Amino acid sequence: MVVDADGLELLARAAFARREDPARALGAAAGDVARACEAMAERFRRGGKLLAFGNGGPSTDAQHVSVEFVHPVIVGKRALPALSLVTDTATVMGVARRAGLDEVFAHQLDVLGDGDDIALGISSDGRCENVLRALAAAKRRGLLTVALLGGDGGPIAASDAVDHVLVVPSDDPQIVKEVHVTAYHVLWELVHVFLDRPDGVATDAGDLGGLYPFLYGGTGDADLRSDVARSTAEKVDEIVRLRGVVGDAMATGLAACARDLRARFAGGGKLLTFGNGGSSSDAQEVAQSFLEPGRTDMPPLPALCLTNDIAVLTALSNDVDFDVVFARQLRAFGKPDDAVIGLSTSGNSPNLIGAFDAARRLGLLTIGFAGSDGGAMAAADTVDHLFVVPSSSVHRIQEVQTTLYHVLRELTAAATAA
Repeated sequence: MVVDADGLELLARAAFARREDPARALGAAAGDVARACEAMAERFRRGGKLLAFGNGGPSTDAQHVSVEFVHPVIVGKRALPALSLVTDTATVMGVARRAGLDEVFAHQLDVLGDGDDIALGISSDGRCENVLRALAAAKRRGLLTVALLGGDGGPIAASDAVDHVLVVPSDDPQIVKEVHVTAYHVLWELVHVFLDRPDGVATDAGDLGGLYPFLYGGTGDADLRSDVARSTAEKVDEIVRLRGVVGDAMATGLAACARDLRARFAGGGKLLTFGNGGSSSDAQEVAQSFLEPGRTDMPPLPALCLTNDIAVLTALSNDVDFDVVFARQLRAFGKPDDAVIGLSTSGNSPNLIGAFDAARRLGLLTIGFAGSDGGAMAAADTVDHLFVVPSSSVHRIQEVQTTLYHVLRELTAAATAA
C-alpha cells in the first residue's frame, strides 16, 4: 500500500496507538518480572554471569543486554559480567557449518556456561529452535533460564527448561522487540535494587534512589518484592505515556522523513547507520529491519551498519582516532543518493557529529535520533531530520527511539517518493 503525505501521518499515529496494549501487558506481568530480577540478582551475587542470545532483531537485543550489564548507564552501579553469544561470528558460523544453526547457542553454553550463570534467550515468536535448545542445555547444566518471547510464547514458553518467561502478546516482531527493550532495561535496573538490598534493607542507592525512591526506604524481603512489582508497572505506564507524547509530536516529521528516505532508495541509494554502546546495537537493528524486515508487507531495502566490522573500528580507533570511525567509513561507502541514521541518547557523541558533517559534505540525507534536548546534534546544522525524545532517562530514550525508527521503517515502505 502506497499512501500520500496525509495518509502517512495517519499511519504514523495508528502505529503508535497499536503499541499501547502490548506494552501494558508487561506491567500486568510485574510480579513475574520481580521474581526474575530476584533470581538473577542471586546468581550474580554467587559470581555468575549472564549469557544472552537470539536471532535476527533479537540478536541485537542480546548485544544490547551485554552492554547494559557490563557498562551500567547509572554512575556508581557495579559492572556485572555478561556476554552475547551472537557476536563471535567465527564460532557461530563454524558451529552452524558443522552441526547446523540449531546448535550455535547450545554449543557455546556447554563450553562457556557454569552452574551459577544465567541464560537469557530472546525470541520474537517463541519458535526459535536454537534458542530452545540453548535454554535446555543451560537448564541441564544448572543455569538459571530466562526467556523474553512474543506471540503466544510458542514451544519455548511451554518448555520446562525455562525458569522465568515473559511473553509480549503481539505477532508484530517490531512491537515485540520494543517491549523486550523495556523488559531488559527494567531487569537491569531492578537486579541492582536486589543487589543493593540483599536482605530487603537498603544499602547504597546511588542514582537508583532517584529512579526508585520508595524501593530504598522499606525493610523486609516481602516488601521489596512487592515494591519491585509496583515499580515495574509504574515504569511501563511511564514509557506508554512518553511514547504517546512523542507519537503525537512527531507523526508529521516522521511522514516527511519517510518520503525523503523513500526518494533516496528510489534513486538507487542505501542506508548507513551508526551509534555507540547500546545505540550501536540499535543501529544494527535499524539496518537489519530495512535489509531483512521479517514482514511480507515490507520489501527489503539496502542498509549497512557501520559498527559491524570490528577490524575496521579498531584499526581506525588505534591508528587514527575514535572520533573518525564513522566519518571515515562514510567517505569510503557513501554515495550522493544515500542516507544515514545516527543514534545517540545524549546527542553529544563526537564521532556522530563528525559523521553527520561528513555525510552533509557528501550530499547524503541525514537523520538523527537523540534524547533530552538533543545536545550537539540539535545545535548542528547537518541533520536534515532530527527526532529528540524528551526524557532524561537513557533507558526511556532508547525505548522510544526503537519505536521511532520502527515506525519510520513502516512509513518508508508505504511512502511515495518526495
